[in-house]
Amino acid sequence: MEVLIQLIFFLILLSAGYLFGKIAEKKHYRSIIERERQWMQIPTSSGRHVFATDKEVQRVRLATGSVVISVDYFKRIVAGLRNIFGGNVQSYETLVDRARREAILRMKESCPKADQIINLRLETSSISKGQKNQVGSVEVLTYGTAVYLSSAPAAKTAKHS
Repeated sequence: MEVLIQLIFFLILLSAGYLFGKIAEKKHYRSIIERERQWMQIPTSSGRHVFATDKEVQRVRLATGSVVISVDYFKRIVAGLRNIFGGNVQSYETLVDRARREAILRMKESCPKADQIINLRLETSSISKGQKNQVGSVEVLTYGTAVYLSSAPAAKTAKHS
């Protein structure tokens, strides 16, 4: 009887962890979507050249953003089952998606007056924990070149014959 009570208690805690984890994840996604709309005016590209513009580049600076998101216990259990049976580890896919999008947003927030960000790069790493080197957290670092354009059109150069 005592074993049954412990099992029920464990299942209740596991269910509560799953529920609160899902709620936190959905809340984070809502925040990301809202902030992506807010920062949409800063175009971002992995290309190395400034987007077509008739304005002159006034200045550039390094823009960075980083985030570390922890793996919750339930995701770790689901990932362990996926390792046994194979297949996509969807619980980690959403974790990495949120981390990447959050890091890009933090990079944009670090240069709010930039006209565009070019040469975007993302670095992803896992932070292991425990004896079995289980993934404890995911870190994403983004960096790029924030470009600030002048308000006046670029001066045209005269062509010589």
